[in-house]
Amino acid sequence: MLPLIKTSLPSRELLIPRLEEILYSGYIAQGEVVEEFERKFEEYIGSGNTLSLNSGTAALHIALILSGVGQGDEVISTALTAEPTNVAIKMVGATVRWADVDFETGNISPESIEKVINSKTKAIIVVDYAGIPVDVKRIQALSKKYSIPVIEDAAHAIGAKFEGKRTGNHFPFTVFSFQAIKHLTTIDGGALQIQDKALYERGKIIRWFGLDKKKTRLDNNIAEQGYKYHMNNVNACVGLLQLDGINEIVDKYIENGKYLDQHLKDLKGVELIQYYENSEPSYWLYTLKVENRTAFIEMMMQNGISASELHKRNDLHNYLNDHPTALPNLDNFYDKMVHIPCGWWVTKEDLDKMVNLIQKGW
Repeated sequence: MLPLIKTSLPSRELLIPRLEEILYSGYIAQGEVVEEFERKFEEYIGSGNTLSLNSGTAALHIALILSGVGQGDEVISTALTAEPTNVAIKMVGATVRWADVDFETGNISPESIEKVINSKTKAIIVVDYAGIPVDVKRIQALSKKYSIPVIEDAAHAIGAKFEGKRTGNHFPFTVFSFQAIKHLTTIDGGALQIQDKALYERGKIIRWFGLDKKKTRLDNNIAEQGYKYHMNNVNACVGLLQLDGINEIVDKYIENGKYLDQHLKDLKGVELIQYYENSEPSYWLYTLKVENRTAFIEMMMQNGISASELHKRNDLHNYLNDHPTALPNLDNFYDKMVHIPCGWWVTKEDLDKMVNLIQKGW
């Protein structure tokens, strides 16, 4: 079965000696290797400050704290995402206010965001779903108009670009996941790209129990709630080796995604995702809309190709559905949406097989 998602790791010859060096160095917690990973990731993104963490969820949590979100506030978000995007909102005591999606892309709709902004709105979370950048310009304009910070969840979108700049450059906070199956993995981990230096320094304290690591324990005086959210040297070691080959990995996703874009257009029963002007997806998953999705998935699976909608709509979770909202575009999009593989493990033969199967119908 051709998998929908798959872990990419450096070669054994590169990884094992480096891991052994770290493991037997006498220092495996957060240290110089983590610092090196952060600086190298900053170079890759091109701006801002990288706060490495032990998960993308931790990055979302800290982003919400730094945005000033607290008990009783509202955060506008999308229901088309993995659950951690919205679970993090509950972690700060806020409630989730749904905005609808753009039917052409599946990403959060700027028009819908503006309709649900109210006096309790303290932040907006936007998700580059499946590696497809959001409508950056229009969302930036809303943020400026209403003075509401935007948190970009780019867990699926390392290497995606808008106007030639990678995700991580366009909003005050950008969340990345380095979980096992993402473009870049540290086995488990994440990062928060923070544009403001002062907020970055505060984030470093929050990720370590509220303690300032520049001071001794005896000289510290905790001023706010902190957490054990740091990355360790072992995970950072894997991340550094991954960064050495990240362009090749991301380029393979993009190459395969563009091939499917070209060869699946104008097919009966298929609607391709539209991308916003000046945006370049990184195709973590290849997403398309099909008629009779159940039959499509069954046909692909019978022929050895994984296909799935992958994520459950978050508004179907009672815990997250604080403000039940009609989402007609999401209703229509979700009924047709399906993902098929396009990652680094997908060969030209695999691509042609998928195209031929879809051309024949289901």
